Amino acid sequence: MMHAASFCWHSLLFMFTPHFYVTIALNLAIFGIFGYLMTKKDLLSYFSNGKWWLTWLSIGIITLMDELTSIFYAPSESFRFIGLHAIAFLILTSILIRFLSMRMIEIAQILEVNGIRGGGVYSFSYLVLGPTVSFIAVSSIVVDYVLTASLSTVSAVENGMSFFPVSETGKFILEVGVIWAIAGLNILGIKENAKFTYGIFVVAAVILMNLLFGGIYHADPQSWMTMGKSFVDVGKTLSEGGWFSGYFFVIVGVSSCILAYSGIESVVQTASLVKSWKEIRKAYTFLGITVGIFTPLVAAIVLSSHINILEHETDLITQFAKVVGGIPFGYIVGILASILLMMAVNTAYVASSELMERVAHHYGFQWIIKTNKRQSLYRLHIGNAIFYTVIIYITGGSQKVLAEMYAIGLLASFAINMGSLLIYRYSKGTKESLEYNTSRIGTLILFLILFSCFLYLGYHKPFGTAMWTTVTAIFLFVGLRYAEKRAPEKKEVLQTDSPMQMIFHLVESDEEEVHVYFRRPKEDGSQVANTSSVYVSLYHPRQGISPKIAENHFRIAYQRQTLFQAITEILYAIEYELPHKKITIHLGWPTSSWLDRLSTGVMIFSVMHLPKYFPRLNFAMEYFGKEKV
Repeated sequence: MMHAASFCWHSLLFMFTPHFYVTIALNLAIFGIFGYLMTKKDLLSYFSNGKWWLTWLSIGIITLMDELTSIFYAPSESFRFIGLHAIAFLILTSILIRFLSMRMIEIAQILEVNGIRGGGVYSFSYLVLGPTVSFIAVSSIVVDYVLTASLSTVSAVENGMSFFPVSETGKFILEVGVIWAIAGLNILGIKENAKFTYGIFVVAAVILMNLLFGGIYHADPQSWMTMGKSFVDVGKTLSEGGWFSGYFFVIVGVSSCILAYSGIESVVQTASLVKSWKEIRKAYTFLGITVGIFTPLVAAIVLSSHINILEHETDLITQFAKVVGGIPFGYIVGILASILLMMAVNTAYVASSELMERVAHHYGFQWIIKTNKRQSLYRLHIGNAIFYTVIIYITGGSQKVLAEMYAIGLLASFAINMGSLLIYRYSKGTKESLEYNTSRIGTLILFLILFSCFLYLGYHKPFGTAMWTTVTAIFLFVGLRYAEKRAPEKKEVLQTDSPMQMIFHLVESDEEEVHVYFRRPKEDGSQVANTSSVYVSLYHPRQGISPKIAENHFRIAYQRQTLFQAITEILYAIEYELPHKKITIHLGWPTSSWLDRLSTGVMIFSVMHLPKYFPRLNFAMEYFGKEKV
């Protein structure tokens, strides 16, 4: 009775404090914003060209809900490795992730230009580097999804049971129950949709904004001094050390905080659900001004508070909510944490099954993607549930071990994306993506940082390295064994023309002088309309064969050789088969800068030697200006 009376008295006093009135105003503003949004037509989806499309807000919220779950375990994990330096590095890592998301937008546009929708790092690495690296990318993503589900399950139980005494056996039973319950929902064909996710987002936004405001309101001068000291200490360490020690310090800091921003690549992977890459850009902008600010800010306030972080590693945010809002608010945040984390588990089921479906369909493994009457990929869901259960059992449901394992695959996928983007840009230039481009130097710096973080964690986190290496080895063994036999490029190669077909065409011409125009795929061939000329498009089967625009247009595939080697092979055939004709070889003038197209510089250097190899042929490097409209 005394406890109840005391609680009522404190509640009554709270109603007359400035905090109460500001809280009311804050909540009215939040509900007003969401109420206004609900009046908008086609807020979450719309119908166009015979298909339903999701809006940028839908895919932004789906990814945001995935990213938000990291606040329930990432701050404590960061603190465990680098102490209060985590406050500064969580903010610095958020800025780094924003630069990374700009590159993800660029990747989405490149994939769309190449007729590929969705698939993220798998599709992009396959396009640029082929099946071997794409299998490494797949294994990295699979490790991410497995550990997302496992870590989210463990964290959901820890936060949900934060105020109740539960034995380790009881927690394991609950964790297995969560995994198989969500597997069952997916097998029954019950998945989250945009409207349901939006509803959860509204509730989460209200609760978490109240948590943030309560944390700011209760922060004392000592807390603000702690935040400032974190930045001062980081700056002092960087200034006092040399370049090498400073770089290593940054790598350790970023590696320790990268978990706070897991899920950022999900937007690119859902590109097939939106109409254009521009929706991807809007979604990443939305994430930057929401979770990109909210996550480091909440983490900074929590880590600078007086709560004992080491005693509450697994339920830090829930305990902090109890401190700033009382026990009832702690219960609310604990329940919200469990719901959000279980949604993350569901996302892992859905996303991993869609990824494996794409890979299986790509190589013709139809048996693994067989669906039931409810169109559910039940075999993949059962396999995932078994895998998740085994991982939790092996790690003993330890959030610490799971978090260490998680970051390896995450950084591997990031590094593969940035490496692929570098190679693509330096080989293709900006011709295919003029509307949205990022700095090549910036991408190189990002790649070096992310790859360094991967190497650091790979050395210091043996459990994560062992799991990533094992899964990668399995995928490479299975993939490379069947990739060549089942590769979809075979269909593209079957459509290719042969150099002899081109030569026969030139032989039939009555003209003594013939012209051979080499053009990149998708370039205009209007300059070669007469019969004494041929238009040659060299393409890699992974990028698909370009449309045939005329009878004198020949599409020739090249594999296991460079573009220059493919050109010389054709020229040798022409020189041998047409000794009686005067032949002029036309090569396009490169308009991209040397820095932007490093490989073009190498290729042009090789092209300069062609007259020495083929002294009887004429060579011309040309640029045709655009006609005025």
